[in-house]
Amino acid sequence: MGILISLLSGAVGGNVAGNLMKGSSMGVLGNSIAGIVGGGAIGAPVLSMLGMATGGGMDISSILASVASGGIGGGAVMAIIGVVKNMMAKS
Repeated sequence: MGILISLLSGAVGGNVAGNLMKGSSMGVLGNSIAGIVGGGAIGAPVLSMLGMATGGGMDISSILASVASGGIGGGAVMAIIGVVKNMMAKS
């Protein structure tokens, strides 16, 4: 259940980052895909490396940790992809 929350939070985080960075946005679908990748592949592992991983339970702290890691990971990956996309377009 925690990974599902991270993936959904990643999609939201990707779209929030896309709305904040208008020039780097890839549209709702692109932002969501980048966010899902970031939320699932980046957010949870980074959180565990920082020693803040939860046991995967369904208590409020586990859910909030999944939301935070997914959202931050999703936003970060979307921002990185958007910047790379812009750099490639200028070349």
